[in-house]
Amino acid sequence: MRKPSCFLLLLFVFLFLISCASVRLEKNLDPESKEFLSKVRYIITKKERKVFLNLPASERNSFIEEFWKSRDPDPETEDNEYKEEYFKRIEEANHLFTEGSPGWLQDRGRVYILLGPPWERETYPRGYTFYGKPLEIWRYGWFVIRFIDLYWNGNYRLVPDSSWQISELNKAQMRLKPKGSDEKYAFEFNLTIKKVTENEVAVQVKVPYKNIWFEEKKGQLETTLTLTLEFFDSSEKKVWEDKKNYPINLTEEELEGILVKDYLIDIRIKLAHGKYTLSVELENQTDGNRAWKRAKFTI
Repeated sequence: MRKPSCFLLLLFVFLFLISCASVRLEKNLDPESKEFLSKVRYIITKKERKVFLNLPASERNSFIEEFWKSRDPDPETEDNEYKEEYFKRIEEANHLFTEGSPGWLQDRGRVYILLGPPWERETYPRGYTFYGKPLEIWRYGWFVIRFIDLYWNGNYRLVPDSSWQISELNKAQMRLKPKGSDEKYAFEFNLTIKKVTENEVAVQVKVPYKNIWFEEKKGQLETTLTLTLEFFDSSEKKVWEDKKNYPINLTEEELEGILVKDYLIDIRIKLAHGKYTLSVELENQTDGNRAWKRAKFTI
């Protein structure tokens, strides 16, 4: 039998020592820091975790504040929608999945927190077949996730031979929605129009990252969103239009940390006083999916 090389032995010892150091640092954390690290386990990056563990106690509160601030989709408002949505989903997971371990720590809870409520949820508490185990089937568009309660104890696990594992859900959101999904659900955005000054409005388009299809190129996740705006006055005459591309480039690690965040497009436009209708078209160049919205407003 071939003996392991000295290099491999040294590498193993090195990794083991790092692991022990990380565990030791975590054990020495104060209760508040431990609680933070536990609650953000699904969204904190490896680099952020390492930095946090090595910080002096006096700087941890500043780190936590910056952690949530960096994920705030609209820093100009008092509310942090990302943080609120994340903790809201934790509460909902605890409410929905009450048997066994806390709901948010179960496989179902993790998927629920990262992806939101399934578009369809089928439950089979007595099994799908006469001799089957309790089963749940979740659907996000055409994408299917299955959980099974092997020991009838309420602890549903992600089916081992499922097409996608939960680790894949964390690493690459682009894999969650296969091409061909229903556009109404697979590619949706939120539109708001805010008055900035007497003759200026801000048009904000927010696209959930979970609704954006990416393609992988040389280790990067890439896509381009094309936004077309058309303004019509009260007589339905077109008074202003614009079309612009918005390229997005992310690493899998970056995407992992913003799964429930929105991609924001903010455009400022000056118009004369009057009543208007805004027509918005958003297209994802990667898969060709499009979504449309119309809104009336007065300035």
